[in-house]
Amino acid sequence: METVAFLFDNWTVLWERTLEHVAIVILAVSVAIATAIPIGIAITQNKRAADLVLYAASMMITVPSIALFGLMIPLLSPFGYGIGYVPAVIAVILYSQLPIIRNTYAAITNIDPALREAAVGMGMAPLQRLRQVELPLALPVIMAGVRTAVVMNIGVTAIAAYIGAGGLGTFIARGISQSDPRQLIVGAVAVSLLAIVADFALLGLQRLMTPAGLREGRSR
Repeated sequence: METVAFLFDNWTVLWERTLEHVAIVILAVSVAIATAIPIGIAITQNKRAADLVLYAASMMITVPSIALFGLMIPLLSPFGYGIGYVPAVIAVILYSQLPIIRNTYAAITNIDPALREAAVGMGMAPLQRLRQVELPLALPVIMAGVRTAVVMNIGVTAIAAYIGAGGLGTFIARGISQSDPRQLIVGAVAVSLLAIVADFALLGLQRLMTPAGLREGRSR
C-alpha cells in the first residue's frame, strides 16, 4: 500500500520522468536509424566490409552500459557534456547500431535473387531497384531490428540516470541510494511497462509495414 500511495503522490513526477525517458530513446534511435540503415545497405556490396562492420558493432554492444557511461565522462567533459542528456543519447545511438545494421544487412542479402533478376529485366537502375523492390521487402526485418534496439535501450536509458540524464531510472537510483523500496519498485515497474508497450506498438507498426503479399503468404 505504501508503494501505491507513493505512486499517486508522485504521479506528476512519474509522468515527467517517463517523457524524459521516451525523449532520449526516440531521439537516439531515430539518429541510429538514419545512420545504421545506410550502413547496412552499403555493406551488402562487400562481404569483407560487412564482417568488419558487424564485428565492430558486436564489440560495442558487449561493453557494459555503466562502463560506457563512465568512458563518456572524460571524453565529453572537455566540451562541457561529461554527464547528463548528451552522453546518454550518444550511448543509446551506439547500442542501437548492431540490431539495425545486422537486420538491414540480412534482409537485403536474403532477398530472392529471382526478384532482383526480374527488376533488372524490367530495366530498373540499382537505386531504383533498391527503392522500389528491395527496401519494401526488407522493411519488416529492418523494423524487427528497430524493435530490438528500442526495447533494449529503454533499459540502457534507465542506467543513464546515474550520470544525471533523468528518466525513469531516477526512481531506481534513488530507491537504491536511499534504501527506499517504494521508489525502486515504481521505477522498475514503469521501465518494464514502457518496454512492453513499446514492443507491442512497434510490432503493430511492423505488421502494417509488411507488404500485403508477404502478410498473405505468412498467414497460409
